Amino acid sequence: MMKKVFIVMAAALVLASCSSSEKTLYSWYNYENVTYSYSKRPTDQAQEEVIKQYQKLIAKQKGTRKTVQPGLYAEYGFLLCKIGKTEEGVSYLKKEIELYPESELFISRIVKQFEE
Repeated sequence: MMKKVFIVMAAALVLASCSSSEKTLYSWYNYENVTYSYSKRPTDQAQEEVIKQYQKLIAKQKGTRKTVQPGLYAEYGFLLCKIGKTEEGVSYLKKEIELYPESELFISRIVKQFEE
């Protein structure tokens, strides 16, 4: 009798663990692959893919925090500044500071360089 109860409980545990999908803090989509490809070979096409990936991560956060992960606004903003969209890029760098104030010391130095 005890063996049957154990088997039923074990089966229920296995089924429960299969049905519940673990929520993550942030949505990552294809972030790692795209950013790795761009860092490995920074072509115009790879740059476009990275920009699209950043835009998707900013627009479609489905993680439990419903906000972008630390550093994403900074990465996106810096890339925009590099390609000549300085005003827009600086605004994203400032969003990084607003969302993650602990980044201010580092990010404010970058902002200062682009605002000069």
